[in-house]
Amino acid sequence: MSINKEELYNKCLDLVNDRIDQYNEKMDTISGQNEQHKFHPDFDEYGNKGEMLTEYEKNAVYLDRVRTMKETLANLDIEHRSEVVRPGSVVETKNAYYFISVPLGEIDLESGSKVYAISTQAPLYKELEGRKAGDSFNFRDGEVEIVKVW
Repeated sequence: MSINKEELYNKCLDLVNDRIDQYNEKMDTISGQNEQHKFHPDFDEYGNKGEMLTEYEKNAVYLDRVRTMKETLANLDIEHRSEVVRPGSVVETKNAYYFISVPLGEIDLESGSKVYAISTQAPLYKELEGRKAGDSFNFRDGEVEIVKVW
């Protein structure tokens, strides 16, 4: 099965943009800027200031993380082909496909293929980094064999 790297990249970007929109909307709602939810930004419906600020701050952290993910995606060179696993690589193993990018998990492509978008912080990437097709290694409770890198 062949993976369309451009489609994969665009799906990841769409997911990240959707998350940015979701967190912005949540923060607008909490801060009272959403016209549908008129309430004081410092207090929840029970007058509890702390819970509202905590929720707002939590969403601000999530928004910051997802914006960093978008920046990471923007800095990937998906046109570059490499024989070794590095950021931007798609890796085919005997059991799965991986896109070394950002931690989005399973991505479904139009072809029906499933690819796991993982970051360079993932334990699996630490094992994959610098390896090439034909290499194998033990990870968790099994052997992983790299079939193709592009």
